Amino acid sequence: MNPPQVIPTHVTIIMDGNGRWARERGKDRIYGHFEGVESVRAVVEAATEWGIRYLSFFAFSEENWGRPAAEVEGLMQLMLESMRKELPTFRAHGTRFVVLGNRGRLSAKLNATIDDIMAQTADGEALTMILFISYSGKWDILQAARRMAEAGGDTLEPYLVTAGIPDPDLLIRTSGEKRLSNYLLWQTAYTEFVFTDTLWPDFRKEQFRSALEEYASRDRRFGKIK
Repeated sequence: MNPPQVIPTHVTIIMDGNGRWARERGKDRIYGHFEGVESVRAVVEAATEWGIRYLSFFAFSEENWGRPAAEVEGLMQLMLESMRKELPTFRAHGTRFVVLGNRGRLSAKLNATIDDIMAQTADGEALTMILFISYSGKWDILQAARRMAEAGGDTLEPYLVTAGIPDPDLLIRTSGEKRLSNYLLWQTAYTEFVFTDTLWPDFRKEQFRSALEEYASRDRRFGKIK
């Protein structure tokens, strides 16, 4: 498979449709999340191959804490186990791993694992992979505004959790839903959106490439005239 014509610097993905995918197969919702991990792995491999520098995933929103306790617990355990399992791959391929969000709501065990993997991959230069966990765009803007006021600053960007990370060039959302769901509200001001009906567990390299081809067809003017 040939690489895409245009390679964006930062691609972010709202992974949607895990539960629906599982229900269609008569499985519990958590089964879809397990299969969705394989899609993450496939997309990360493709991004590394194609030279994408930043790849981020909306893994768990602050609103998701309202889901059934068993599902939340299962998701947290899945993330913890997946991080540990992928650490050797991250190190082998020069992937820097980052978690952003309201981490004060995460368990001490999960936070310790995150800190350890972030430290062990801090020198990765090929790809920065970002998981947004317990994240809300409104929360991010609010906490940034508070910190800016305390510091006497006059611009918001340095206080967002994404400080130092380029805004997304492309946002992909799977499963046919067409909304941001309180994700990166500030950072996506000039991001291109691609919505696909593919459920996240079925989203692999071919679907990723199709989204990048759609992105390549866009004329990005950033409010200006070319």
